[in-house]
Amino acid sequence: MKITDTFPVIERNDFASDFRWGCSTSAYQIEGAVDLDGRGESIWDRFCATPGNIRDGSSGTVACDHYHRWQSDLALARDLGLNAYRFSIAWPRIFPAGAGAKPNLKGLDFYSRLVDGMLERGLEPWATLYHWDLPQALQDRGGWNNRETVAEFCKYADVVSRHLGDRVGRWITHNEPWCTAFIGNHEGTHAPGIRDWKTALQVCHHVLLSHGLAIPAIRANAPGARVGIALSLHPHKSASGSPEDEAATLRHDGIRNRWFLDPLFGRGYPADIWKLCGDSVPIVKEGDMEAIATATDFLGVNYYFPETVADAPGQGPLATRVITSENVERTAFGWEVSPEGLIALLQRVAKDYRPAEIQITENGSSYDDTISKDGNIEDVERRDYLARHLIAVKEAIAKGIPVKGYFAWSLLDNFEWAEGYTRRFGVTHVDFATQQRKLKLSGKWYRAFLRHQVIGA
Repeated sequence: MKITDTFPVIERNDFASDFRWGCSTSAYQIEGAVDLDGRGESIWDRFCATPGNIRDGSSGTVACDHYHRWQSDLALARDLGLNAYRFSIAWPRIFPAGAGAKPNLKGLDFYSRLVDGMLERGLEPWATLYHWDLPQALQDRGGWNNRETVAEFCKYADVVSRHLGDRVGRWITHNEPWCTAFIGNHEGTHAPGIRDWKTALQVCHHVLLSHGLAIPAIRANAPGARVGIALSLHPHKSASGSPEDEAATLRHDGIRNRWFLDPLFGRGYPADIWKLCGDSVPIVKEGDMEAIATATDFLGVNYYFPETVADAPGQGPLATRVITSENVERTAFGWEVSPEGLIALLQRVAKDYRPAEIQITENGSSYDDTISKDGNIEDVERRDYLARHLIAVKEAIAKGIPVKGYFAWSLLDNFEWAEGYTRRFGVTHVDFATQQRKLKLSGKWYRAFLRHQVIGA
């Protein structure tokens, strides 16, 4: 469905006056300046340096050069009409060696200036502490598979929240622990590039544990702060109505969604998946599960696409596979476009877990943008994607689901992890050769929407 004369009208006034409207970014994807002002090496610096890991052989060494261009980038965010901006802090800028008695003050000062710049422009800062850029020095000692990394994360969270807590009132501990654990340590297609199921499960446990243990320090250092975590979640459907596919879908949902949601909401790890994991289950110490279940103020939901699941005997640890459905709309990345999937996901999360507040912390799409002869980027498909998903959010709220904010991914085209610069998600086009920024049609649409203009065709 495209925006046409018959497309449903949606207005900013359809949402509460205190609704958060933002864009999200992450440090390694936009900052660049990887060797300036004392920043240490991250696992992504090392991963990118290995030939074959990144589709186009690139890295985040320069990325969007946001480290030097942050003021103009924040001006872009302000001019869009955003009232919130989600960013991440690069752990290697704060503790270049991963650990140590004293943090790197130049790193802290950069984020202090960045936060001040947001506040000066009317943007509420939403800080993410971990968006995948673990200091390589910690990975050399075992990374998230080593329980000591939990303590180092808590120290890092304490230092950053003490430094910024007087101005930052919204904190996200981790972004998408699924990716940290399973894409980075089981599939091996993200940093640190490990392929081991048992390691991935232990990494996941330590990441969740560090989330829970860091919350008290954040709250102590930032009075009145609201703290949450951002999960990548998917609605699931079976490839067929067969008992085998139905059971496979339950298993896949168990590791993809419930493995995170259940412990975070005090239920422990799902018993059915725990049993299937056998000897690969993580080491869990006394008090761990209570720490993981530390109360949060909101749940961040990153939504991109639904998954269709089939039984796959002998394939993978849980004998499941995600299949590509035919005759469905897809982005250039191959991801299914399904605003109705977002509604179904939010209904399920609200019904099963009852979070006090939900923030859509990421939602966006990658298309093969083309620049017209007059220099404009007419990304009609991305514009349509945003409009349709905002209508879905509106419908979810009408059903009583407590969605309180929406953050589009992303403000800028950026370094898209293993895909390098071959995928563009931004509402702002970035020419990576010149670093010139230009608002796309989707960005102009979002700006018009946020400026209270009625949006139709």
